[in-house]
Amino acid sequence: MNDRKKGNLYGLTLTELRNLVKNLGEPEYRGNQLFEWMYTHRIHNLQAMTNLGQSLRDHLSNEYRIQVIDISKVDESTDGTKKYLYPISTATYVESAYIPETDRKTLCVSTQGGCKMACLFCMTARQGLQTQLSAGEILGQYAGIPESLDITHIVYMGMGEPLDNTEEVLKSIEGFTEGYGLSSKRITVSTIGILPGLSRLLEETEVNVAISLHSPFAEERKRLMPVQSVYPFESVLELLKKYDFSRRKLSFEYILFDGINDTADHAQELVRLLNPLRCRINLLHFHPIPNSPLSGTPRKRIEEFQAYLKSKGLIATVRKSRGEDIQAACGLLSTKELVRRPLAETLDY
Repeated sequence: MNDRKKGNLYGLTLTELRNLVKNLGEPEYRGNQLFEWMYTHRIHNLQAMTNLGQSLRDHLSNEYRIQVIDISKVDESTDGTKKYLYPISTATYVESAYIPETDRKTLCVSTQGGCKMACLFCMTARQGLQTQLSAGEILGQYAGIPESLDITHIVYMGMGEPLDNTEEVLKSIEGFTEGYGLSSKRITVSTIGILPGLSRLLEETEVNVAISLHSPFAEERKRLMPVQSVYPFESVLELLKKYDFSRRKLSFEYILFDGINDTADHAQELVRLLNPLRCRINLLHFHPIPNSPLSGTPRKRIEEFQAYLKSKGLIATVRKSRGEDIQAACGLLSTKELVRRPLAETLDY
């Protein structure tokens, strides 16, 4: 059978692998062995899995493959950040960003090709939703890069809304923790506040949570983030208040836009809303995107905004901008590539 027509085992959970081998008449523990080979030992050749019987290896090799997504392009910034581009089937491109720092090496992964959430400040949103990534396509952004063994932290802050693809995101988290041995404390999922998915994430995992806020005022947030009409931030807050964040981190992401959400009134309302929670607010510089009506707040005023929040008891940090010279803002590179040439021209099928 042509390899591309075979089923891909990469991205399957331990439970799914146990069920697969059981359906082949094998004991469930063979699924454990397959899981360990694929993730712990990073072996992607089924015939090299020597503690599986030869007949099982032959059967699996005939029907399945273990395929990590291929890198199409890599750009490197002067600050060491790398942006990886991947073709996903014949539909679109996705990106991941490797961000090296002195005390950590972070990988920012994507969960969707494009996005349907239509946030005003987001380049990915201009693509619309192209495709949902499988758990294997999410995990592959980690496994397929040269820096994989150096990665200390995973953030789900790339293209797409993770909790609009909850099932595959949860499976990929299991792959990172149970398969690759990364601690839940070093994984953060960012969301604009999709309540059903957020509830599952909080119940079924122990990963850190980052909520995209960007305005404390409902009508203004709705203009920036249409999701406010469906899942109001007030409802997100009510859900968060039910959980203990002493053992995992809760943060709020806040991009400052010049003259829009950076006033004293905004800072005061943020203090009122967030002070009851054990949390951190991350203030972000706006990465410019083409033809946007938005511009970033100057650095000095961002620092003044931060100082006020801190004076009122909030933990507030200003996140350092990385990789602007390689268009590291999510969606810029993939949108540029889609416009430059149809994806089908880049794939060898």
